[in-house]
Amino acid sequence: MARQGATVRTSDIDGAWKAFKRTGDRAARETLILHYAPLVKYVAGRLAVALPATVEFDDLISCGTFGLIDAVEKFEPARGVKFETYALARIRGAIIDGLRLADWVPRSLRQKAREFETAAQRLESRLGRAATDAELAAALGLSLDEYHSLVSELACTTLSSLDEVWRGDEEGNEGVRLVDGLADEAAADPLTSAEFTELKRALGEAIDQLPERERLVIALYYREGLTLKEIGRVLDVTEARVSQIHTKAILRLRGKLARWREDRPVRAG
Repeated sequence: MARQGATVRTSDIDGAWKAFKRTGDRAARETLILHYAPLVKYVAGRLAVALPATVEFDDLISCGTFGLIDAVEKFEPARGVKFETYALARIRGAIIDGLRLADWVPRSLRQKAREFETAAQRLESRLGRAATDAELAAALGLSLDEYHSLVSELACTTLSSLDEVWRGDEEGNEGVRLVDGLADEAAADPLTSAEFTELKRALGEAIDQLPERERLVIALYYREGLTLKEIGRVLDVTEARVSQIHTKAILRLRGKLARWREDRPVRAG
């Protein structure tokens, strides 16, 4: 039996993939799961920084492990996609889905997040630029101290961050998840592909409109894979301050994308 964290030769992993995909060999499946198990801890660790202390890290690991198992079972090496890239999205999605089912964010806090998103979108549409903290605080009827406290409080609502914007609307429409953007040659869906392309374009434009520091945090966190603590070292600010910047960026993006979705023409079903 392979041990988690043990060094495994690439040839052994390639052989395990071939054995599992060709015959469903259970020992090969276990080897793959144990070999890639550190990915679960990595994703859980990145998500944990935005969670309240009441959420157990072991629960994140448990949910993420289900995502890893799902990734191993559904991955198709012949497509040329790197497994780690595919698995990270599945693991993250499984953890977020588990947290949603647990309903760990109070409804009142979700309402505050929606109010922030709406205020930011309306203000920035009127100004034609990203609103400053002072302008957002005034729009929300808060002092700057109250505003910063609110942003810190809302940090946990942005855990699902960019995964959430692919979701459908409140009427239950399905929407598009980031993980669904992975190519599936066996089940091509031109409409979904076109919608995802439109969404990526809208997201790119929304990110370009963020204040410079928020744009940098988004790039370092999502593109470069840095933790909030590592980003803090780059920007020479505290981890808490990076969390605030990340939270404001995500709330702005969600507001812009909600507006984008409302403005899109309705497709004939």
